[in-house]
Amino acid sequence: MLSKAQNKYIRSLTQQKFRNENKVFIAEGVKISSEWLSAGAQIQMIIATKEWIEQHRTLILKHKDAQLCVVNDSELSALSAMQTPNQVILVITMPEKKEIPFLNEWYLALDDIQDPGNMGTIIRIADWFGINHVICSPGCVDIYNPKVVQSAMGGHLRVNLYDTELEPFLLAISLPKIAATLDGDSVYDMKRQDAGVLIIGNESKGVSERVLAMATKKIMIPRRGGAESLNAGVSAGILSALLLPC
Repeated sequence: MLSKAQNKYIRSLTQQKFRNENKVFIAEGVKISSEWLSAGAQIQMIIATKEWIEQHRTLILKHKDAQLCVVNDSELSALSAMQTPNQVILVITMPEKKEIPFLNEWYLALDDIQDPGNMGTIIRIADWFGINHVICSPGCVDIYNPKVVQSAMGGHLRVNLYDTELEPFLLAISLPKIAATLDGDSVYDMKRQDAGVLIIGNESKGVSERVLAMATKKIMIPRRGGAESLNAGVSAGILSALLLPC
């Protein structure tokens, strides 16, 4: 059973302020937790049902420094940020921040993405297409928001994520800078490229003027139906599929 202090601590991690102060975040669910435990990430706490613990003894033994807390279903439900709690919650230490490397490959640059679902989807898309670097502007939703971690489905483990101003990065990198807009050239008229920076803008405002001014190309996904727009995650997926090498 968790102490009141432990309960309060875990609940506090749903807020960015306390995640940043403690330099940890939470991941929930059997599949995601198994990925994090198998990857050798630094785990601070494992909060799980007795059933889950009995089934995952081998994984748990790899993290002898982690604090193991056995809870029942109602305790787990009270802690969970999910609508349907799923046996286990991890408290994970944030990785050290890295410098952005300047390489001849693809990058995603995100300009004030606000929706956690979109952010998680984009990280998962980067993971799927082998885009190793995602640069997030300071106005983006926190990449360690529980909903982002959940929807990224382990993408944090394989994609390098950076939080920095986009303009200095775009100024410094010599690759083509391709901005997704509603008034650009058709993506179908563009050849696939070995490397570049794909810029995805805010859900309602698009790419900001200051970032758009640094783009070398504006592209759009032609519309055939009646939808007003595509969300940021869907756009990132379609454009990645059409721009990156096969």
